Amino acid sequence: MQAEATSPILLFDSGFGGLTVLSALRERLPDAPVIYVADTAGLPYGEKTEAEIAARVAGLLGRLAERYHPRLICIACNTASTIALGMVRDVLEIPIVGTVPAIKPAAALTQTGTIGLLGTAATIRQAYVDKLEAEFAKKKRLLRHAAPDLVAAAEDKLRGKPVSVDRVADAVRGMVLQAGGDTIDTVVLACTHFPLLEDELRAALGEDIRFIHGAEGIARRIEHLTQGQEFRRDKPDLALLTGPVEPNLLPALEPYGLLRMEKL
Repeated sequence: MQAEATSPILLFDSGFGGLTVLSALRERLPDAPVIYVADTAGLPYGEKTEAEIAARVAGLLGRLAERYHPRLICIACNTASTIALGMVRDVLEIPIVGTVPAIKPAAALTQTGTIGLLGTAATIRQAYVDKLEAEFAKKKRLLRHAAPDLVAAAEDKLRGKPVSVDRVADAVRGMVLQAGGDTIDTVVLACTHFPLLEDELRAALGEDIRFIHGAEGIARRIEHLTQGQEFRRDKPDLALLTGPVEPNLLPALEPYGLLRMEKL
């Protein structure tokens, strides 16, 4: 069934990390109407159980699909995708695009054969990540590290709070202290929040480190799935928060094309 021209693309994340995906999407589909959903009442996801995340994500996306009739939903969150993507696809009859750690391109790019993987605790322990490692990085060394404070740091940075390089360095130190950590040349940012801190990560880990994340690939996938569809924006794009509305955030969201904010 052909989507209405004003039917939005819905981007969903636990917080505002998905803005990194939205930025890449704007480059490819500047006319596409977008609703960005931040589950700020549920943040952080990385410390929750798989059952809690699956139930929460499926429930919220079911409500959102019923209310806003999106043409496509992007789960712009690695944790939610690695846990709930299959369940959501089973329940909803619209295209669902997920976010998975960019292990495949990292394995192709590393020169030393040692790849760092930064994510939430929930993401890095998933069997999905084991599968990606076995399929694409079998002959590489993948050093996984949970860096939950990077999520909080990214949210702080977006809100204009200072984030020191020392704070970021503390969050990732456990990755480089693992055996072989001194040979890491490529780091997978397996959380959509983390590219918001790329400058601080580069200062903490070194100028020679290559950072890989999935935003461009996700944007290409969305462009492919909506090829030939008409886009028309009849109102400014919307940010929906499950937690309290934060009017002070609007200036930070405007560069991403989000000019309105409401509570879900």
